[in-house]
Amino acid sequence: MVKITVKAGEWVVVCDGGKALILENQGDAKFPNLRTRKTYGHENPKTSALGTDRPGRVHASATTGRSAVKQTDWHDQAEQDFLKMLAEKLDADLATGDVASIIIVAAPRELGMIRPHYTDALKTAIRDEIHKDMVNMPVYEIEKQITGVS
Repeated sequence: MVKITVKAGEWVVVCDGGKALILENQGDAKFPNLRTRKTYGHENPKTSALGTDRPGRVHASATTGRSAVKQTDWHDQAEQDFLKMLAEKLDADLATGDVASIIIVAAPRELGMIRPHYTDALKTAIRDEIHKDMVNMPVYEIEKQITGVS
């Protein structure tokens, strides 16, 4: 359990590679009340539906040898695209003044994917990052895990 004070009006963004919950504290710092403000998601079909071609081959020009080329991981690419879109949406929300401060909650792998897409404004607005996957928890459980308040 993490113990972070969530300020009034602050957003808690809980995400993974396919789903994002934007929660807003409608209470105060002492008695938080996280409410769902927005949700984002995308369908990620099975690998067989994304691409079934054989891995490519490369012929070296200096020798007669050949080597395989790693096939694109379409699921990984879809997750990266989704997290890029989420960072863009958060940046747009900052520009319109909908939010001033954000806490990001995601597994370490997803945090590594979204960080390169942070703009300077978004970096400034992110007050904290929590390295934990909570996207499939109910909102009351997320609130409890983050703030320690039951």
